[in-house]
This record gives sequence, C-alpha cells and structure tokens, in this order.
Amino acid sequence: MAEWVYPLGSAEDGAWQVSLGAHDSTTQVRGWEHTGLKVAELAPGQSLGLEAADEERIIVPLEGAFEATVDGAAYALRGRASVFAGPSDVLYTGIGKAVELSSASGGRVAVALAPAKVEYPTRLISAEETPVELRGAGNCSRQVHNFGTPAALEADRFIVCEVITPAGNWSSYPPHKHDEEKDGETSLEEIYYFETRLAPGSPAGAGPDAAGQDPVGYARVYASDSRPIDVNAEVRTGDVVLVPYGWHGPAMAAPGYDLYYLNVMAGPGRVRDWLISDDPHHGWIRSTWENQEIDPRLPFTA
Repeated sequence: MAEWVYPLGSAEDGAWQVSLGAHDSTTQVRGWEHTGLKVAELAPGQSLGLEAADEERIIVPLEGAFEATVDGAAYALRGRASVFAGPSDVLYTGIGKAVELSSASGGRVAVALAPAKVEYPTRLISAEETPVELRGAGNCSRQVHNFGTPAALEADRFIVCEVITPAGNWSSYPPHKHDEEKDGETSLEEIYYFETRLAPGSPAGAGPDAAGQDPVGYARVYASDSRPIDVNAEVRTGDVVLVPYGWHGPAMAAPGYDLYYLNVMAGPGRVRDWLISDDPHHGWIRSTWENQEIDPRLPFTA
C-alpha cells in the first residue's frame, strides 16, 4: 500500500508539499508514467516557478488568489476562500511552457500535469465557465467541477476535475475501474488529492474543543484482476492516493466532515475519454438514484 498512499509531507520537493510525477525532481513511483501533481502553499508575495517541459498543466487555486505568467502573459486566477467554496478560475498551459506562480495575499495551489506531445493553446477557464455537475443522489450525492474534462477543455492527454462530497456521503461509488483499453473502457492512471474540513453547522465547531478536531475521510482501492492492490486509507488535507489499476471507490466523507478531492487522469490510449466499468457486484446502486433526491446541501458555493 505504501506505493499508492502519500500522506502530507511524504512526497515533498523543496517548496512543493506534494510533488508526484514523471520528472527527476519529483517523488518517483514505480511504473507511474502518465500523470503528475504538485501542490504548494505560498506566503504573501512569494513566487514559485516551473520550467518548460513536455507536459501539459492545469493550475488550480485551492485557497487564495494567484497570478500565473506564461510566455510573458499574466493571467489572474481569482481563486476562492477554500476548495469547498465552489469552482475557481483555472489555467491550462499546454506543453513546453515555463510558468511563474505568485500570490499577493498567499494561498495554496495545485498543478495537475501529464506528459504530452500535442500542443494546445493556453486557456483561462473562469469559475463561471466551469461545468458544475451534481452527480448521484441521496447519500451518494456529490458535486463535480468538470473544468478539465474532454467536453470542457481541448487538451492532449489528461482529464482533470474536482469533487466535493458532503459529510456522511459516499462518492466514487459504485466502485469502478478504467485500467483496460477495450470497448466501453479506457486505461487511465488516476491521482486523488484530498482536503477535508469540519462541516459547517457541526456542533463541534462551536464547542471548546473545536481546534482539536481531526477532519478525516476514507479511500478504497482493490484488485480487479491478478494484479495485487488493497488500499483502505484514512485521508486528510494534503494526502494523496494513487490508482494505477483496479476497482476504486468509495471515497467516503465521514459524518461531520466534508471531503474534497482533485482527480488527475491520463493514460496510453488513443482516445482521451473517461470510460469506466462498474464492479458488477455493486453497479446496481446507480439504479436507486432515480427515486432519490439530490442532497439539499448541494451545491457548495461561495
């Protein structure tokens, strides 16, 4: 399991709190080829750069506002108060682009990446342009920001989105996989970057022990064939779980704690598409959503 689970602080690289991917400066993962992720927390006025590389990138403000400079052009990313405050502006940079990131007031930022060959233009995707999907129903309700999916963004290799799961709900459910190139399925590595918080209105938030709370969620990955994998991880803000193959889900928001994750997917196939197979033991769960309402706590907005 150690290969696939990276608690905050276990994949650092200089100023990057998380640095996973294909380049020498990142934490190397055996057999990991198609995706990467960097996360940094910048102090007010601090800047951080990425050299040009044969990889496409999406810059995602997690907390706070940022400015990104690409090829001498400055892009203002208005950001947000937290990942639970609805979508943010994001920036797709294409390949072969050096990037400089800065934040006047400070904040936390993620950079999703994937090795790529075909060049697409740099594009700012505003929060207002981001497709917001309310997926599932009942206690499987979740909110998906589809800024980096094929329908929303022209790109070479990767598929990027983020998901907010209200306290007590399950997402990435029913368990599914995308580890084969076949009819109805694409082969995609996947990264889950997590953040958690005490759910608004929780009694603990007003009590004397509020500062001692420990917002937690859980993530599950298990084998779909002869390749062994068995992950049942407790996750908190800054933790990463990798899905190289196998059934994955649920991602569980424990009662009292909201759960966020950023998904980065890419693979070797010809088609850039998220095509999945459900675990046949649990796929029937989807049919139950027809008779349930979306969780009234959604959507999460600013």
